[in-house]
Amino acid sequence: MRGIDHKQNALFSYVNIEDRIDRDHPLRRIKTLADMVLRTMSPQFDALYADGGRPSIAPERLLRASLLQCLFSIRSERALVEHIDFNMMFRWFVGMTLDEPVWDHSTFSANRERLLKESVMREFFGGVVAIAEWAELVSDEHFSVDGSLLRAWASHKSMMARDGSDEPPGPDQGRNPEVDFRGKKRSNKTHVSRTDPQALLASKGGGVAYLSYTTHALAENRHGLIVDVHTTTATGTAEREAALVMARRSIKPGNSAHKPTLAADRGYDTAEFIAALEPLGIAPHVAAKVKGSAVPNEVKSSPGYAVSLRRRKMIEEAFGWAKDIGTLRHAMARGLDRIRAHALLNFSAYNLTRLGNLLAP
Repeated sequence: MRGIDHKQNALFSYVNIEDRIDRDHPLRRIKTLADMVLRTMSPQFDALYADGGRPSIAPERLLRASLLQCLFSIRSERALVEHIDFNMMFRWFVGMTLDEPVWDHSTFSANRERLLKESVMREFFGGVVAIAEWAELVSDEHFSVDGSLLRAWASHKSMMARDGSDEPPGPDQGRNPEVDFRGKKRSNKTHVSRTDPQALLASKGGGVAYLSYTTHALAENRHGLIVDVHTTTATGTAEREAALVMARRSIKPGNSAHKPTLAADRGYDTAEFIAALEPLGIAPHVAAKVKGSAVPNEVKSSPGYAVSLRRRKMIEEAFGWAKDIGTLRHAMARGLDRIRAHALLNFSAYNLTRLGNLLAP
């Protein structure tokens, strides 16, 4: 017998949203891990809000929603709110019922200074790493480091001369004025962006230079989990400087017989960087240049050197995920502190995804 295409809506719904989500869905494991970290951050959230006034949107819900934006490649907060409104699974992940109205997208802007900043995101990132350490999924001896450029939320049209020699676009030209900069040389010494003064012109491999930042990550070589993140302005020496910062705060010195190792690509093969690792008690498993390599011969001939160079490629998977699936392809924020917060959020989402798979029964 043929069924009828009935259009009338039911007056009441008696199905629990929890029962609508498959028991084996990967988001269940991610949500469980994220909730564990958010519960430990409750005292920090208390300190961020006043004692009186109207109740706010729970910070846990806003951070879960921001995780969804990274996990499902949602490119704007306006689109994110729309997805939460009609997507039952998103409502469940955030912690909302089917009948609960979703907040306005401007709520993210109102809470950006409070929640989406480096100190809060670093606490969340550290909680995710702590779970990985508790589960004994993190190596404490072998690491890899790498860096990548992030396109800033600013264009070449926003560049102006630092000495004020060029005229700003007139108010009658609208929001996207015509700017002719062909044949004019621009550099970080002579020009600065009106939109994001902290962004610098940078290029990878001698290509076109864009206003950019540089984010750096330190990964352990057992499962490729990110254990530290540091974002800087896009200078020529930023990768090596950031690598030393992360090595000092995240790699514990070992004994003379079993030094911790740090793998990196050829860009880190400089005499200054190799020499800076020696007092830290870290073996420089850096890919050697064809000519003029600073990596000691005894390191290159060690049995673990080739293994480190193979395992270090896992860190490139994290950068690829953060840019292709996450929101770091073109950072939707301005200012170094906010860019740092976005980088920590994206690598937290990456770690949660990896942990969900590694801890799956």
